[in-house]
Order: sequence, then structure tokens, then C-alpha cells
Amino acid sequence: MQTPASIARHPIHPMLVPIPIGLWIFSFVCDLFHAGGASAEAWTTVAFYTMAGGIIGALLAALPGLIDLLSLPEGPRATAIKHMALNLTIVALYIINFAMRWKEPANPGGLVWLSLISLVLLVISGWLGGKMVYEYGVAVATTTEPPRR
Repeated sequence: MQTPASIARHPIHPMLVPIPIGLWIFSFVCDLFHAGGASAEAWTTVAFYTMAGGIIGALLAALPGLIDLLSLPEGPRATAIKHMALNLTIVALYIINFAMRWKEPANPGGLVWLSLISLVLLVISGWLGGKMVYEYGVAVATTTEPPRR
């Protein structure tokens, strides 16, 4: 089932979601290095900016995701709404995490746990996104035309 937010039959949302996912995972890894005693300033700075990039990337990925959601039939739409609600929660948690780091940049301390919780929710959201593709065929071309060469 094709989705409207596409470029040359390639859906935009799945092209953009690796950006926040990768940045948020790397932000967490930087926090772990800091917690393990690595150079505090460098790792906390990188964690801070990769978290910010992840927030921006997630917001950019949300628009084509919303456009696609609005075009879905009832079955996949219910899963897409759960996926969207979870993603909005994740972005809100990262914005809170980012704001708290802004106030106290040198010591993320317990915010590492907030990052971990956010990543666990991100995995669940990814599972829901995969469910839409693999169970409902969302954003999967269903053409009988031969592949382009």
C-alpha cells in the first residue's frame, strides 16, 4: 500500500527515522562512557548535541509520518496512532532530558536512566512501525510491473 508522503514511490518517513534513532543511541553510548569515567566534558558535550540532533530529526520525520497516517485504512491506522503517540512521548522525554542537561551540562547523572527509558520506548515504537510494514504492507509497493533497470 503506497503512502502519499513519498518521493519516486519511496516513502519519506522510513528514510528519515534512522537519523533520530542513531543519534539517540549514540547519545546514550556517550552517557555510558561518561558514567564509566571517560573524559566527562567531551562525552557529555557529544551526548548533548546528538540528543538535540535526534530531537530535530524526529520532528522532521514526524511530518511525513503524519501525512501517511492520515491516508491509512482502519486496521493499520490503529497501530499507526499507537506508534505516533509513543513517538510523541519519546520526543517529549528527550526534550525534557535535553532541557535538564542545558541547565546542568557537566553532570547528566540520573538523566542516563531517562535516556534508557526513552530508548526502550523507541524499540517498542520501532516494533509498531515494523508491524505496519510487515503485517499491513504500509508503504510497500504492490505493483505487477517488472522492476526498473
